[in-house]
Amino acid sequence: MFEIIKSGGWMMLPIILCSIAAMAIIGERFWSLQRKRIIPVDLVPYIWQLHRDNKLDDATIRRIRMSSPLGRVLAAGLLNRKHGREMMKTSIEEVGRQVAFELERYLNALGSLASITPLLGLLGTVDGIIRVFSDIAVGGMGDPGILSAGISEALICTASGLTVAIPSLFFHRYFERLVDDHVVRMEEESLRLIDIMQGNREDV
Repeated sequence: MFEIIKSGGWMMLPIILCSIAAMAIIGERFWSLQRKRIIPVDLVPYIWQLHRDNKLDDATIRRIRMSSPLGRVLAAGLLNRKHGREMMKTSIEEVGRQVAFELERYLNALGSLASITPLLGLLGTVDGIIRVFSDIAVGGMGDPGILSAGISEALICTASGLTVAIPSLFFHRYFERLVDDHVVRMEEESLRLIDIMQGNREDV
């Protein structure tokens, strides 16, 4: 493996660094975007139970806000529950936009890596081809080893860039869809909380 990397030339270094960064982002996003961490099960019924038991004080709302991204969104509405449905909905929407933005953390970087690494591979390919023609210009076509070494460098760089870019692009699209799903689910839970807190429905 080391020999393959070495034969790929100097452009392999930034490609390897990009692969490390991409793997780190993918691992972090897998951990951070777990459904149970974003949208805890039965949070709305738990809040409704606290409300019916008159235990929904400021300290409890702070704990709800710190518990999860959904808790943060719902807490914004709970703090304005006495000011009517529209105020409650507006405060939820404002915090919801902030939470959605935070859920997309590092996704732009992952998308950039998916775009950059093929270009780095292409640059390595061009560098290898330039080296081949330079060596041919100096020594002629007499040594096929010179030609094969340059072509090998070019192909390794191209393959390495694509090897990093393809999974990076796949997971970038996957995490974007996952974030969209989480946002839609948080909207549903928020509307459900507004309805039950404002007396439009009793079921949770």
